[in-house]
Amino acid sequence: MTDSTARLQEKLRLLAVSYAEKLPDKINQIEQMWGQLQIEWDEEILQTLQRMVHSLTGSGKIFGFAELSGVARVLEESLKGMVKSKTPANEQQCVQIQKQIEDLRQAASHASPIQREISAPAKTTAAAAGFRGLKQVFVAEDDCEVAQELALQLRHFGYEVRVFNQLDEFRLAVKQAPDVIILMDIEFHEDRLAGIKAMEEIQQERAMPAPVIFISAYDDLASRLGAVRAGSVAYFTKPVNPGELIDQLDALTSSQPQQPFRVLIVDDDAAMLAYHSAVLEQAGMLVSAVNKPMEIMGALLEFDPDLVLMDMYMPECDGIELAKVIRQLGGFVGVPIVYLSAEKDFNKQFEAVSFGGDDFLVKPIGPQHLVSAITSRIQRTRLLRSFMVRDSLTGLLNHTSIKDQLGREVARAHRLKTPLAFAMIDIDFFKNVNDSYGHAAGDRVIKSLARLLKQRLRETDIVGRYGGEEFAVIMTGTDGPSAVKVLDSIRDAFSRLIHLSEGKEFSVNLSCGIADIVHFGDAIKIGDAADKALYQAKQAGRNQVVLAQA
Repeated sequence: MTDSTARLQEKLRLLAVSYAEKLPDKINQIEQMWGQLQIEWDEEILQTLQRMVHSLTGSGKIFGFAELSGVARVLEESLKGMVKSKTPANEQQCVQIQKQIEDLRQAASHASPIQREISAPAKTTAAAAGFRGLKQVFVAEDDCEVAQELALQLRHFGYEVRVFNQLDEFRLAVKQAPDVIILMDIEFHEDRLAGIKAMEEIQQERAMPAPVIFISAYDDLASRLGAVRAGSVAYFTKPVNPGELIDQLDALTSSQPQQPFRVLIVDDDAAMLAYHSAVLEQAGMLVSAVNKPMEIMGALLEFDPDLVLMDMYMPECDGIELAKVIRQLGGFVGVPIVYLSAEKDFNKQFEAVSFGGDDFLVKPIGPQHLVSAITSRIQRTRLLRSFMVRDSLTGLLNHTSIKDQLGREVARAHRLKTPLAFAMIDIDFFKNVNDSYGHAAGDRVIKSLARLLKQRLRETDIVGRYGGEEFAVIMTGTDGPSAVKVLDSIRDAFSRLIHLSEGKEFSVNLSCGIADIVHFGDAIKIGDAADKALYQAKQAGRNQVVLAQA
């Protein structure tokens, strides 16, 4: 057993012990509520009673009290019938439910948790093994002109490139330098699928598959299927869009660790909340736990989760109602909502998913299953969101997304009483670059600035492409003068970059305008002020940073 597994095992054991200690009080509460209902019928008390028993149904089995869970489920079904009919129990039902509560107390009195071996879930945020940080690319392409053009584009963005026009030479080189990314054409003069066949042979000889990106003049299913079987991580059809290819390589080789998954858990059962939080945190996720569903609004805004995991039956509002509220919040329409409940009725599950939910997991659920289900949901959502909110050329937030983010960050800064600065950046005389060196060179200049901003700014800073050659930066926790120092150093570094186009060297400058929330209190005002400061920088001669004054 690894240290990680042992720590999780001990944490869950302590939770089970605490759960067992609190069982007598829970049974007493259930008996008291049933006693109240015998004296005076009250639908609200009945619903609360059903929720308490429902909680035991799911949590009992999670903590190893299988018999308790089974007895609780029988009692829950009896209570559900009364909730549905909205009528007091008759004499026969009263006798039946009283007997079931006695069975529940008996099951709790001699219950002891079953110790189960639990494998710690795999970390979800570690960098992918094998080719993070790689910068060497082998281009296998028998069309010399195409190969050289691809190599030129890749070298502009810091990749070391070797070109191979013959497969035999390529095979030998791969054996001598296994830690490379391969850019492989499918078709060679000897065979329409020669590239795929060569990669299949190479992959069979390797302990770990080589990352290979296929390019092809064909877009049929057979070619794509062959590429997948040969280990492709991406497939591009000719003519290849250089920007998309660079994006793919950057994603594969980025040395930056993946941002931890952010999961907001909402559950009125404190024991279940602690259990699921421990499992997800062990897997490397960031967790915000909410025990009272009516307090979810603050957590949503402050935590900004990748996924909401919540119980279906809770006091004051149930999961379905909560999902409807979340779906009416503009910034959270696309956040996955996953129910985690002991509810086994398929019709109820279907109803829950129909009203804003994305998935339904049934308690009890094992750690590996829980982590796997959440991981796949978040990974897919992040990928789809990136297509909607990211600029295709730079990978930065697009115009709409950076404006939305500015509104959220300004509101957050006011709530937390922290400084914030907003910068607008524009590449000087960019039209001259396009006119003199071509649009491909202009795209490379834009990407070089995007990369410089991402490298020089903090992870907490938010960078977007505002449009064309304009960029926007939200600097959280930073006042205006501090932002000027940072952006001016980036301005200086950018002016020193040497750009190449058809053997010709050239350099480019930028201008920047900055505003902060001390002088401009809302998102519209701070955006307008930064834009005016940028205009002032250009009017004053460009290649400088101006801080807006109130």
